[in-house]
Formats: sequence, structure tokens, C-alpha cells
Amino acid sequence: MVQSKMIADKRCDWCHGNTRYLEYHDQEWGVPLVDSQRLFEFLVLEGAQAGLSWITILNKRENYRLAFDNFDPLKIASYDEKKTEKLLGNAGIVRNKLKVRSAINNAQRMLELEEAGTSFSEFLWRQVDGVPIQNNFKTMQEVPASTADSDLLSKRLKHAGFNFVGTTICYAFMQATGMVNDHLVRCPRRAECSELSL
Repeated sequence: MVQSKMIADKRCDWCHGNTRYLEYHDQEWGVPLVDSQRLFEFLVLEGAQAGLSWITILNKRENYRLAFDNFDPLKIASYDEKKTEKLLGNAGIVRNKLKVRSAINNAQRMLELEEAGTSFSEFLWRQVDGVPIQNNFKTMQEVPASTADSDLLSKRLKHAGFNFVGTTICYAFMQATGMVNDHLVRCPRRAECSELSL
């Protein structure tokens, strides 16, 4: 018991106090993700999170998966006004018109990329040359809200027609999907994630 508490206390500060946060931290955050549909899911969820807490989005995640056809970009790209209005009436998701329309727009832009011969995964991972950035932060205060890489990724996404992809959203997305490893040095997950390959 003492050992497990000691291990738990070494985790990144942000995940303490909530079981769902702990599970997300221990199983997903910082794990290099290359599946385009899963990457799209995170892009939609990070956009939905803007101005809200991440736990709010984690609590609504399953509702999002149901409402957005498990984040299938082919289906989302074809959503019409009737479907959009249905989504805006769904209390299980963030009912923000701009965010809902952004998910539809971004699905369409993702398909355009892939029709042009570039997978969404390739497009995103190109930002870090296909290799996760391994940071060495000791405290949460050292972890930035954005970086030069997230600035560039934001610009590239916007140039491709995506929206709700500002640099802060992009950096949170990069952290979540393992493009950068921002687990604190003391956190057991830092070493585990650093050993994962694409």
C-alpha cells in the first residue's frame, strides 16, 4: 500500500483527485498515436475543450462517440443542417454551434488531405519528423501552453482549412497523442511512453 501510494504520488500533478483523470493519464496521455481516426477524435475533443476543463470533455467522451458516429470522418463530413441541429440539442456534448460545425468542417478537410494522398497521421507527425519530442520538465510550472512546434502545426492546419486549431489547442493535442512526451521527469509514465515506438 505504501509503495503504490508512493508511485501514485510521483504521477503528474494534474491527474490527481479523479479516477477518470488517473486512468487517462496512466493509459492514454503521451502515448504515440498514429491511427488517423483516433487522431481526429482527439482533435475534435481538444477543440471542444477550448475554454473548459479537460475533465468536462473526458466525462462527455462516450456521449461524443455516440453522437459523432465514433468519430468516423466519412460520416461526419456528410452531416447536414438537420444533423447539426440534432447535435446542438444533445445535452451529452458541448452544445456550441461553432465547435459542432468545426468538427464537420475538420472531417471534410481531413478527407481532402487523404484524397490528395496524405494520411491525416502523416500530415500531423510530419511536424515532429515522425519522432516524439521527449521533454524533461520537473514541475508543471515548466510545461508550456504552446511551443514553436504547436505554432507551426496550427498554421499548417489552418492553411489546410481546419478550424479550432489554435496553438494552445494544438499543443494540448500534441501532448495527448504522444507527439510530445510531457510527463514530468519523476512520473513513471515518462519512461514508459519514451520507450514506445510508432
